[in-house]
Amino acid sequence: MDWYFIVLIIVLSILFLILLTSFICYLMPFYNRNKQVLSDEIVLPDNILYKIYHDTIINHIENGRQVESKEYFIKSYDNLTLYGKFYKSFENAPIEIMFHGYRGSGERDLSTGIIRAKACGRNVLIVDQRAHGKSEGHTISFGIKERFDCLSWINFAIEEFGSDVKIILTGISMGAATVMMASNLSLPKNVIGILADCGYDSPRNIIKKYIYDMKLPGNLLIPFVKLGGLIFGHFNLDSTTALECVKESKVPIIFIHGECDTFVPCYMSTNLYNACTNKKHLVIVKNAEHGVSYLEDPETYVNELNNFFKN
Repeated sequence: MDWYFIVLIIVLSILFLILLTSFICYLMPFYNRNKQVLSDEIVLPDNILYKIYHDTIINHIENGRQVESKEYFIKSYDNLTLYGKFYKSFENAPIEIMFHGYRGSGERDLSTGIIRAKACGRNVLIVDQRAHGKSEGHTISFGIKERFDCLSWINFAIEEFGSDVKIILTGISMGAATVMMASNLSLPKNVIGILADCGYDSPRNIIKKYIYDMKLPGNLLIPFVKLGGLIFGHFNLDSTTALECVKESKVPIIFIHGECDTFVPCYMSTNLYNACTNKKHLVIVKNAEHGVSYLEDPETYVNELNNFFKN
C-alpha cells in the first residue's frame, strides 16, 4: 500500500512540474497583460539598434496624428473587441490594412506606414492586434488566431468603405506572419495583394530561435511551449505556418526584409518567397535591421512597391 502511495505522489509531482513548466512557457511568449496606453506619450523601444531612427519615428507619429482619422471597434470571430484607426489622405483610394509586430502597437510600429502609404497613393487602416493596445485579449498566438482577425478587418473595410474598395494587407514582423497566414483563406476579390515586411516562416521556428537566443535548450522547451499554448491559450502552435499558407496564397505577395535583421533572420523571407506559388517579389534592403527597411531606404521601398502593384 505504501508503494502505491509513493508512486502516486511521484506521478502527481511529475504532472505538477509539467503543468508548471507549461504555464511558465505560456506566460513568456504568449501572455500579454495588455496595459492600454491612455496618454499621448510616445514610447519607443529602448534598443541601441533603433535609437538612430528615434527622431524620424517620433516625427512620423506626430505627423500621423495630424492626418484626418477615425477610430473603429469591431468584434473578432471569438467575440473580442478589436480596435483600428483609419487615416484618410485621399478620396476613394485603395486601403492598406496594417498589422503591427509582437508586443508592439499600431501607432508606434506603423505611423511610418502612413507616410509611406501616402507616397503610394493609399489610405491606411491601422489595427491593434488582439492582446495589444486598445484591443481586447491576453493571448498572443503569433498569427494563428490573428489571421482570422485579418479576415474580420477585411470584411469590415468592405462594408464601411464600399464594395469596390481595393485592399492591400500589410504587416511587419508578427504582423507580416499574420497577413501571410491569412493569404490562403477565402479572401474577397477586393484584396489585391500582400506586403510582408520581415515576417517569420512559422511560430515554432521563431519561438525556438528566441529560446536559443536566451541560451536555453529550444528542443527541450518547445514541447512545453506548445502544451502551454494548448492548455492556457487554447490554440495549437503547429496548426498552421506562414510557409504552408503562402504555398496556397490567393493573392500576390511582396516580401521585404532587412539584410542585417538578427531578430527575424532574413533567410526566412527567402524561404517564404521560394515557397510562394502566386505572383511574388523579394526585396532585401542592405544595412537594414529588423523592421526598419523603409527608414533605411525609403526611395527603394516605395519604388519596389509601386512597381509590384502596378504590374
